[in-house]
Amino acid sequence: MGTFAVTGSASGMGAATRDVLAEAGHTVIGVDLRDADVVADLGTPDGRASAVAEVLARCGGALDGVAAVAGVGPDMPDSAAVLSINYFGAVAVLDGLRPALARSGAGRAVAIASNSATTVPLIDEALVERALSGDEDAARARAGEAAREMPKEFADLAPPSIIAYASSKFALARWVRRTAVTPAWARRGVLLNAIAPGAVLTPLMTGATGAGAGHDPDDFPTPMPLGIFGEPEDIAFWVHQFLRPEARFTTGAVLFVDGGTDAAMRPDAQPTAMTL
Repeated sequence: MGTFAVTGSASGMGAATRDVLAEAGHTVIGVDLRDADVVADLGTPDGRASAVAEVLARCGGALDGVAAVAGVGPDMPDSAAVLSINYFGAVAVLDGLRPALARSGAGRAVAIASNSATTVPLIDEALVERALSGDEDAARARAGEAAREMPKEFADLAPPSIIAYASSKFALARWVRRTAVTPAWARRGVLLNAIAPGAVLTPLMTGATGAGAGHDPDDFPTPMPLGIFGEPEDIAFWVHQFLRPEARFTTGAVLFVDGGTDAAMRPDAQPTAMTL
C-alpha cells in the first residue's frame, strides 16, 4: 500500500479522492483549510510552504502520489485570490513534493484543471503568461485588471472571477504539459497528468452556476451530451487511475471528464495536426 497527499480533501472531488484511496488501503494525508490532517491556506506562499513541510514530515520524505485538487470557483469575488489558489497553490504543492515522489521510485501526480479552460471564451493570454512566468504579484495584478475589463455582454451574466478561474485552469493544464516532460520529472520516473472536469455536482459548481442535484442538465449553459451531471466520484475514479503504479506510460496528458461537453463544443479541436 502507498502513501498519498490530497489537497482539497475536506469536500467535493478532494474528499471523494481521499475516500477512494483510503478504501483501497492507502495512507492518505489530507490538506485543506479545515477538517484535514494538514490545515493550510494554499492561497499564500507561507501556507503553501507550511503544507509542503508538514506533508513531508508526515510521509517521512517519500510519497507514492499527490492529487492537487484544492481550488475555488469563479463566484469568489477576489479574482487575484482565485488565481493564487487555483494556479500558484497547485504548482507550489506539486513542485514542493516532487522530490518525495521521486524518492518513492514510481511517483505519480495529478492536477485538477477544468473544461472551463477550453469552453469559456474569456481566457486572458496575458494573465496566463504571467502565471506561467512564475510572477505571482504581476499575475494577481493582471487578474484584477482582466476582471474590470470584462466585456459588458459577459459582465452582467458571468460570475465575477470567471476570467481568473478559466485562465488559472488553462495555465495549470499548460504547466502540466510543459513540466511533465522535463528531466526533473520524466527522467526521475515521476508522472504528471491533469484532469479537466466539467459540470460536477460539487459546492464549487453550485456556487458558480446555481445548478444543483435537481437542475435539468439540458438547461445548463453548456451542452451536456450524456444528459447527466457528474459526481465527485467520477473524477476520483480517474485520479486513482493516474496514481496507480500501472500507469507507467502516461505523462503530460489532460483528460476531459466532462460528459462530452468539450467534444460537443469543439469537436475538431483535438487532435490537431502538427505543422512545419
